[in-house]
Amino acid sequence: MDFNVKKLASDAGVFFTRAVQFTEEKLGQAEKTELDAHFENLLSRADSTKNWTEKILRQTEVLLQPNPSARIEEFLYEKLDRKIPSRITNGELLGQYMIDAASEFGPGTPYGSTLIKVGEAQRRLGAADRDFIQSSMINFLTPLRNFLEGDWKTISKERRLLENRRLDLDACKARLKKAKAAEAKAALWSEEVTKAEQELRLAQTEFDRQAEVTRLLLEGISSTHTNHLRCLHEFVEAQSTYYAQCYQYTLDLQKLLGRYPSAFVGNADSPAPPSGISPSAATIPVVPSLTGPGTPTPSSVGFPEVIPPSSGTRKARVLYDYDAADSSELELLADELITVYSLPGMDSDWLMGEKGNKKGKVPVTYLELLN
Repeated sequence: MDFNVKKLASDAGVFFTRAVQFTEEKLGQAEKTELDAHFENLLSRADSTKNWTEKILRQTEVLLQPNPSARIEEFLYEKLDRKIPSRITNGELLGQYMIDAASEFGPGTPYGSTLIKVGEAQRRLGAADRDFIQSSMINFLTPLRNFLEGDWKTISKERRLLENRRLDLDACKARLKKAKAAEAKAALWSEEVTKAEQELRLAQTEFDRQAEVTRLLLEGISSTHTNHLRCLHEFVEAQSTYYAQCYQYTLDLQKLLGRYPSAFVGNADSPAPPSGISPSAATIPVVPSLTGPGTPTPSSVGFPEVIPPSSGTRKARVLYDYDAADSSELELLADELITVYSLPGMDSDWLMGEKGNKKGKVPVTYLELLN
């Protein structure tokens, strides 16, 4: 117990001496041992590395997980040393919603079948997103976090210890200076000078040893940069793979849905309606191709000038299956070729179609008109 009290008193005395030295330095009343320029550069580079690593880490976390609540949840799981639960991505959730909607609307309908195709593509995009996040977490964020929570904490601890050694050294210098000034006035102070010189030598040794330890740690920042550079390459590689997958999935989806914008219209200047739109909602002009009394002209019905085939008919490729609503309509199967033409006064959203000995109305939006 007696030893502990003495140690506590000694530690308190050292803390007080350091506080006095620090205060006097700030007030310009005491000298301060300056580090060499190379050491100061190492300190500055270490601080910059720490600050920018923190910023890059935090912003990458925002990029990978924009939801702040989810980030907080993952942070708590990590601190509690528990496995972070697998979370469905937004793309996968959207894809599942589309597929569920198709089940209700009817997977055999044009809208339903398109929802299924788009939904499956969204699920693949979401899975690619999840793989990218996991890869980035392991190969990029984890090394950055390990530096901040490992190497940087060690460097900070040794720097604080070095600062304490410097304060001790400067306090010893100040005591020796005072002892020598008093020695000049009285010989009684020679013992104090000797003691102060011994304390100074010891403090200088401790300071030099700690400075070397800290210097070696700071020079290790170069290795940290090399490691972070490798992780950065891996992050870019994962990002490149992710975007390449996204491009391929969306390209495949476009091919699956049909060619845009010519998939829905014969006139290349006309805009293409989105997949699944009802025939009544489309506004694709069709010029009456038959001639005769009472036949409306393009200008009289407000349609753009289009020159129909001389025969008055043209071929068309069916884009989607179509179930006839009544006997006046023609049932269609995707990818089959039919002959189409228009009749005077006919709704521009429809054409007359023929295949074999069957004929009936067909919606324009289900066709690709061929030259």
